Amino acid sequence: MRASSVVPQEEKMTSKEGYIHKEGIQIQNWKKRFLAIEKTVISYYTNEYKRDKKGEIKIAAIKEVKPLSFYKNRSYVFAVVTTGRTYYIQGSDDENRQRWIDAINGVLGRSPTGNKGAVISHSTSKAHLLSEPKKVGVSDFQQLKVIGRGGFGRVLLVKKKDTGQYYAMKILKKSSIVSRGEVIHTRTEKSVLAKIDHPFLAKLYYSFQTDEYLYFIMDFINGGELFFHLSIEKKFTEDRARFYSAEIISGISYLHQHGIIYRDLKPENILLDRSGHVVMTDFGLSKEGLNSPTDRTITFCGTPEYLAPEVISGESYTKAIDWWSVGTLIFEMLTGLPPFYDQNEESMYEKIMKSDIKFPHHLSHEVVDLIQKFLIRDPQSRLQDYELIKKHPWFATINWDKLLNRDLTPPFIPAVKSSDDIGNIDKEFLEQEVDEEDDDENNSPVQPDAFGGFTFQPPVKAGN
Repeated sequence: MRASSVVPQEEKMTSKEGYIHKEGIQIQNWKKRFLAIEKTVISYYTNEYKRDKKGEIKIAAIKEVKPLSFYKNRSYVFAVVTTGRTYYIQGSDDENRQRWIDAINGVLGRSPTGNKGAVISHSTSKAHLLSEPKKVGVSDFQQLKVIGRGGFGRVLLVKKKDTGQYYAMKILKKSSIVSRGEVIHTRTEKSVLAKIDHPFLAKLYYSFQTDEYLYFIMDFINGGELFFHLSIEKKFTEDRARFYSAEIISGISYLHQHGIIYRDLKPENILLDRSGHVVMTDFGLSKEGLNSPTDRTITFCGTPEYLAPEVISGESYTKAIDWWSVGTLIFEMLTGLPPFYDQNEESMYEKIMKSDIKFPHHLSHEVVDLIQKFLIRDPQSRLQDYELIKKHPWFATINWDKLLNRDLTPPFIPAVKSSDDIGNIDKEFLEQEVDEEDDDENNSPVQPDAFGGFTFQPPVKAGN
């Protein structure tokens, strides 16, 4: 039995102030700012400590607040039009943008507009007004089978009623999330999923909520967990491990390029689709905002077998910890166990910090060299350059352009008959009732705004 992931602790949330991105007036780039609505001004600072004020918008000068369908290829932007200039501000999602607009309208003495009555400028096209999507909710899906269950809720196979498309619906009970200090974990997962678009990373189609539950609507990936297939076959050939590793490395590199550190790479979080390609899932332990190679964080979280030495020692760390996990995963795919595995967790940590790796004789010199480079304990010396990784001799047979286009034939095709095939799902889940209540012993109270900004729905492009 593997140890479960260690999760970060809860963080404090505030209202009528928070981080946004704002376009500069002189150099028209976008900077992260902490916006605070005050009595007579809207101030923006470099951070939440409000020590470095960068400017302010006088409330008396505001003429109009309006959402923009798209602005310079950015979504969720709204404009604050004043007598002197127009400020362009980007929220984190559609719901977050609307909350800012309503808050500003509130201090102006205007009624909140809501999504239906949002202030639209004359320059907003009629096509955009017609393209506002219908809000999607629970009633739009037929719930078919339980396909997974965890500490916070369950996952169902569902079918969208108007299209007949099959999806996985992840249902989380709010009170369970709050009682276990997982609000930030859940909000981060939604935030990351809403931003990413990559062939080997899970795709989010919708997220929404009711008074009791949160819902993620995602692809139904029915080829089985990588952990499931590895447990059956005990170990993979180098060709098969190389293919999975290359797709995973492509996904990790994409996350890093977008300032996201994954922090929970393991076979349980990697699914195979019906064609045999990998799909990385579960971004709750991810961390956003690490845009520079030197940006660091310090939260202790992850799965024990895959933790990098700098995490165990309590140091601040960079995105280099994900590459340690990649090396650990490659070793496990080829041997059946992580390189420093021990049933005693403290002993395992000791091995991660100090022990040499024992490589089986059947492994090629090339893969041994690659694993050794990923498992260098000094993160500054660890292999983490995507271009250098692609050029490593073990990947000599991989055409990385074809890989990214999914043009390489996977070495293993799961036994999947159709898009709703549940043959690779554990029967323990399939026998459960879809409307069975989730256990919740604590039943902690949920603040009304605890999951503000959770709703996600991709915009409908004009003409569709």
